[in-house]
Amino acid sequence: MERSFPAARVGVGAVIIRDGCVLLVKRGREPAKGLWAIPGGAVEAGETLQAAAEREILEECGVVIRAGEPIFAFDLIEKDEAGALKFHYVIVDLRAEYISGEPVAADDAADARWLKPRDLDSLDVVPVTLELLRKIGFL
Repeated sequence: MERSFPAARVGVGAVIIRDGCVLLVKRGREPAKGLWAIPGGAVEAGETLQAAAEREILEECGVVIRAGEPIFAFDLIEKDEAGALKFHYVIVDLRAEYISGEPVAADDAADARWLKPRDLDSLDVVPVTLELLRKIGFL
């Protein structure tokens, strides 16, 4: 059986809370293009989850972090109209400590901001991001 998406890929996200705000990005590419989510990206071969999160947040947002332990994991599976697999990511979100920098959208992010819980009411946020933020007590 031929697949358009060769295999599941591992992705990582970093949950960074600073002064009552969480760092989120507006995705500039699929999956979830145009929606707000935890920043992150793909884990490269030979890279730890922590190293991947630290690299991805710097590339995507210009923010330096120290990534910690995993706090949430989920599958992101999308199919096209014909039922063929478009994306399959296994995402592991890590707790992270803010070190320095201010968010600037780069790489595949269309926007990056520190957001308060009340700010999320007026934004289109990926549902699993809201689930995670509720789970950790941010919302």
